[in-house]
Amino acid sequence: MTAVTGKTILLIIGGGIAAYKSLELIRLLTGKGVGVRSIMTKAAEEFVTPLSVASLTGQKVHTALFNLTDEIEMGHIELSRAADLLVVAPATADLMAKMAHGQANDLASTALLATDKPVLIAPAMNVRMWHHAATQRNLEQLKRDGILLVGPNEGDMACGEYGLGRMAEPAEIVAAIEAALAPKAQPLKGKKVLITAGPTREAIDPVRYISNYSSGKQGYAIAAAAVALGAETVLVSGPVDLLIPPGVQMIPVTSAVEMLAASERELPSDIAIFTAAVADWRVAEEKGQKIKKDKSGIPDLRFVENPDILQTIAKRAAKRPKLVVGFAAETENLVENARDKLEKKGCDLIVANDVSKGRGVFGGEQNTVELVSAAGVESWGLLSKQDVAQRLMAQLAKQLSTGKA
Repeated sequence: MTAVTGKTILLIIGGGIAAYKSLELIRLLTGKGVGVRSIMTKAAEEFVTPLSVASLTGQKVHTALFNLTDEIEMGHIELSRAADLLVVAPATADLMAKMAHGQANDLASTALLATDKPVLIAPAMNVRMWHHAATQRNLEQLKRDGILLVGPNEGDMACGEYGLGRMAEPAEIVAAIEAALAPKAQPLKGKKVLITAGPTREAIDPVRYISNYSSGKQGYAIAAAAVALGAETVLVSGPVDLLIPPGVQMIPVTSAVEMLAASERELPSDIAIFTAAVADWRVAEEKGQKIKKDKSGIPDLRFVENPDILQTIAKRAAKRPKLVVGFAAETENLVENARDKLEKKGCDLIVANDVSKGRGVFGGEQNTVELVSAAGVESWGLLSKQDVAQRLMAQLAKQLSTGKA
């Protein structure tokens, strides 16, 4: 018995020379007690036959989107959801592009778009196609969407070139499938995590506001990572253009005052992470009508300080979270400013990042952070925001479980 025994895989075979490896992959999976259903693209039939695949799986091979018999027996929606895991091997550049952009013009792409199950891809293509900017953009989008990846490997190509693009070997793919289906540790099960994300907008009049360039991507990635560890996750979010991660309770807010009120309503929590880029000031009096440009010149706006959400929560006498984490977006003296913020705000950890112009942090996909605590400074290299989120949540879960919070 293994982690995959008794599981069902929907294997989607793309059209590439590496499609022949799918036959060995099926043999290895069925040998471990895995049920394999299969979809083949039209191009895949140029490399391996449906008969060969059906002989190994013991199941009918599905190839056509509009097949009335199949739709009666098992529609494409059910086909994509009846499996424990979808595996795309080989995942061609075309299939990756369809997945990244949500296209559904054949059975394979429709099944992938309709599924609510995890998806693992094993890319295979020419080295130049793999390194092309379009493929790499699609790959980054798929990673953000939670698609799992195995390979590609480096080696000789059927076209005579050498480099990255060879599909992972069947044994490697089986190992990746076992890892994907293995029971996931949920160290934060039964715990509550509160996260703020995005910018705030402070109204000047009905058409103008003060805000900043925060995209919310880091906070949303942290929320997804918290859910993956089993936490009840509440995300208090300023205005952003992002999808709510599955399993996250999202509370939309606009201003700093609203964000603080929403955060306090969600206490108590075990961990509170304040990634939001909160405006420091707001106008003392929001105008009820649009301020008109006239001969009186530039309007005289008086500002007042917004509430400090991080400090307010971190210094609460009652219902203070066990771990309070702040973010410091700085353009100079990164570590020094983060240390000052740690002491002033009264939090347990500061995640500091340099948001200077040209760094690409605001709105970008990557981040370089320094973790500043009373114990010292821990430097992380350049990582994707998803990697930062997963690493941060794993560290916080460990601190919580060891009582070092």
